[in-house]
Amino acid sequence: MNEPLWIWQQTDWPHFSWQAKPLAPLLRACTQAQGRLLGMLGAVGSDTEVQSSLDAMLQNIVTSSAIEGEQLNVCSVRSSLARRLGLSEEARTTARSEGLAELLLDATRAHQQPLDLQRLHKWHGWLFPSDDDNLLARPLRIGALRGEEVMQVVSGRIDRPTVHFEAPPRAGLEEQLANFLAWFERSLGDDSLDPLLRAGIAHFWFVTLHPFDDGNGRLTRAITDLALAQGEQQSIRFYAMSASILDDRAGYYRILETSQKGTLDITAWLHWFLGTLLKSLEQALARIDRVLAKARFWQAHRGQALSAEQIKVLNRLLDGNERGFEEGISAAQYQAVAKVSKATATRHLSDLLEKGCLMRLPGSGRSTRYQINCGAANLGADT
Repeated sequence: MNEPLWIWQQTDWPHFSWQAKPLAPLLRACTQAQGRLLGMLGAVGSDTEVQSSLDAMLQNIVTSSAIEGEQLNVCSVRSSLARRLGLSEEARTTARSEGLAELLLDATRAHQQPLDLQRLHKWHGWLFPSDDDNLLARPLRIGALRGEEVMQVVSGRIDRPTVHFEAPPRAGLEEQLANFLAWFERSLGDDSLDPLLRAGIAHFWFVTLHPFDDGNGRLTRAITDLALAQGEQQSIRFYAMSASILDDRAGYYRILETSQKGTLDITAWLHWFLGTLLKSLEQALARIDRVLAKARFWQAHRGQALSAEQIKVLNRLLDGNERGFEEGISAAQYQAVAKVSKATATRHLSDLLEKGCLMRLPGSGRSTRYQINCGAANLGADT
């Protein structure tokens, strides 16, 4: 007798199990990171909070689509989000950007509302707006479950394809989806189920059902955002899990394929899910830490007279990451960023050293580099 190939063919589907011991360290780390993030947010102003939320939600939308190979107009999506957050943005919006903004905000800000079939259909309609011709190159059942044809994810030659995934058959899909939605609502009040594990189970279960013609991955990640918001009782988002999934896109599809061909013990999937969630939380912590460090720095130097060029360069250094200079800034780089002469760059750097804004890193001559004087900023924050 042949063994079942797909997890949904298992006799006890969808009664998942997992091993608590290997997941415990990741669960603790994620919970601690969540607590630190929420605690740090209490130290930032409301304007910074809204801006940080906008940045995280924008990243979530753009990267969730990028996982599926779709490149969005970032400015349009940002404008659609900003308008709903009460911020002013000038970019033109599209039906696509408006729908994606509505979807994410409904999934997170309305996290107390039940997830039912009608809401899923509405989300699917926002994913594929009827007046966006670019999305309708092939017929789609928008706001309705998929048709009778077999739903597979394949690669390779047409005459010899590799089937990475096959969804449950169309017959009985309504019942299977109803079971998922009932569990999703019931499990919200289950004190014995960790909210982060609930989010991971919901992600895996829904994407395995694959109930729509298209958009299942993006809807799955929206459901994950909803589950995380419900677990945190926090509608404002400050981290983007989709971004961390995109960073390991190959690993994401690999663990899904392995788990969907495996047993009902989904420990391996939950381990990957929690590890990816932890990365997104740590990235958010680093981002908020930079925001707070920047605020402390300017508070410490609020009484000093600085030129517009000096302020511009200092902000670049404070922003870090791709906008900053991790190994410090040289006189030549200062000259390029500030758009000043070599003599002016030298004079500005000397002035910033004297005022305690910068510190000189080891090295001499053309290799001399300068970095933010964090000690001065911290001293100013304590006084």
